[in-house]
Parts: sequence; structure tokens; C-alpha cells
Amino acid sequence: MKQHNAVIVGYGGMGRYHYQELCKTERICYNGVYDIDQSRMELAKEDGIETMYSSFEDAIADPNVELVLISTPNNFHMDLTCAALRAGKAVICEKPVAMSSDELQIMMDTAKETGSLFTIHQNRRRDADFLEMRRVVEQGLLGKVFEIESRVIGSRGIPEGWRQYTVAGGGMMLDWGVHLIDQIMYMLPGRVKTVYCELFHVNYSECDDGFKLFLTFEDGPSAMVEVGTSHYIKAPRWYVNGDRGGLTIPDWDCNGVIIHAKDRDVTWEEEIVYTKAGPTKTMAPRSHDTVEEIVIDGTGLFADYDAYYRNIADVLDGVAAPAVLPEEAMRVMRVMEAAFESDRTHQAVCGSF
Repeated sequence: MKQHNAVIVGYGGMGRYHYQELCKTERICYNGVYDIDQSRMELAKEDGIETMYSSFEDAIADPNVELVLISTPNNFHMDLTCAALRAGKAVICEKPVAMSSDELQIMMDTAKETGSLFTIHQNRRRDADFLEMRRVVEQGLLGKVFEIESRVIGSRGIPEGWRQYTVAGGGMMLDWGVHLIDQIMYMLPGRVKTVYCELFHVNYSECDDGFKLFLTFEDGPSAMVEVGTSHYIKAPRWYVNGDRGGLTIPDWDCNGVIIHAKDRDVTWEEEIVYTKAGPTKTMAPRSHDTVEEIVIDGTGLFADYDAYYRNIADVLDGVAAPAVLPEEAMRVMRVMEAAFESDRTHQAVCGSF
């Protein structure tokens, strides 16, 4: 198998992540690093990377480099991507791929003009929790699914640095929202017809430190995506309901539960059931013999992030198509832009995304 040489541009948290992941794969080799911050270059040396480029221009001019991994703050993505494409390099750009759909269109046009590979690092399509949820839904264990809730929440605020500043593309919509929206839209083929969103500014005035986003699809379930950084009580990573059952996966450990209805028909009790909440018939629990509980054991479930890099190598070898297409990123970008507009106007944004 042919190995392909890559340069990492931006050796922050994600740049270092790429280096560590590339060390695990046999298909793509790191050829060197460039970062404007000398301390990050020193860290790269400590990590064992020998080639240090003196400029971005030197990095993309190196004839030994086939692939450029761009992992800088978001506001640099477009210019660096276009320059690398024009230099004849294939490009993997970190998410969010751009600051706007207009920027992304320029990047897509440049890729088309140059004929070079341009793709986006949406690695969380390989998350074990997402893949398990999708498997359960697609196997029909829940019947016809009518709602999907996806959450990532914490209580420590936004990490220090550029993520706290709008000019750099900070905020949780662009940081985590892009992942969760991509997962939902990757799974559901229908077009999004309405977007409603509320952004939160609990501890940060400049950019959002959380949000709640509601999506309706032309054909398929509705979806709620929530990201929060000021939540001290956890909510489930996934909560999914269908007409024959429900699923919950609490966190990334992937230990969850499925409740599957054996029989759609329900025999109602003749008498009203009394609970601590008072008398009820509608919300009385089902008879135990009408449902079965299926435990999701996360012990053997793992994310295969190396699959992303294997796909890139296959694309460069000419034997596969990219796993993540810019057109898919454009749909996600337009949904995020609609979310910002919805928050600004306090109204749902209607369209076809």
C-alpha cells in the first residue's frame, strides 16, 4: 500500500490530535508541521516531529507533500485551503470548514478549478454512540421514529483561547453544533424544512456558550440538538422515540437501554391508576408483558477514527470517493446560518436545506 505524505498546518489541540492519529495509521505519514506560534513548533519537536517549516508557503511548496491538514482557528480556513489547493495539494480542513456558506462556496469553486481533493474532518460520524443509535433505528427496533434528541453538555464553560471570540469563529454552534448537526443530517436523507434555535449567553457575551436547536424534516422525524457548557446535571447523549419503542444512551460509554413494544395493542385498566402525581389513566405504565428491555452494552463498542484517514488514502489512490463531501458540509453550514437567523429574529426559518 502506498503511503501519502501530509503536513499539519496549525499545531494546536486538533493539530496535535491529527499527529497522534497519523502515528496509528500506515496509510498517511506526517511530513512536517507549520504553526505561527513558536511554542507550538517546539512542542511538535518534543513530540518527535523533525521537519519544521519556516512558513506556510514553504510547507505547500514542498514537492514531497501531497496532503495538507488545516487545523488553525476557523477564520483562517478559507485562505489557507484555497492557497493549498492552488499549490496542487489535497486538503483536509478542520470543522467548521468555513465562517459562512459564501466562504465555503469559494473553497468548493477553487477545488473544482484545481481538480484537487477537498474534504472536511467530520470525524464524529465514526463515534460509537452515534453508530449504535443509528443501527438501532435502521434495524426498526423502535418502529417508525418520530423524534431524535442529541446532546453534548458540560459545566466548565468555553475553553480558553480563540473559541471565546466571534471573529475567530468561536462559540458552541460552530464548535460542537457542527458535529451534532452533521450526524443528524448524515443519518436522515430528507431535506430540512424548518429551523428554530435559541442561543445562550450564560457566561459569555460575545459568542454563544450553548444552544437549543429544533429541526423538522420533509420526510422523517424531528430532531432536537442541544449543546451547553453551564449544565451541572447531565442529560442523555441520545434520547430517541418511535411508535414501537424508545432508546436512551446516557454518554460516550455507550451503555444504554432500548424499550421495545412486543405488541402495539394495549389493554387499558378499567379503573384509574393512582400515582404520586395523582389519578391518571393516560400516563399509567404499560403492563410488563407488553414490552421487552434490551440492554446496550458499550464494552465492545469503539470509535474507528482511523477509518477516516484510510478513506483519504484510498481517495488519493483513486479507488474510493471521499467519505465527507463539501456539499454535505454546505447543508450543515446553511442550517447553522439559519439557526443564527432564527435566534436573531426569534422565529423559525423556513426553507429547504
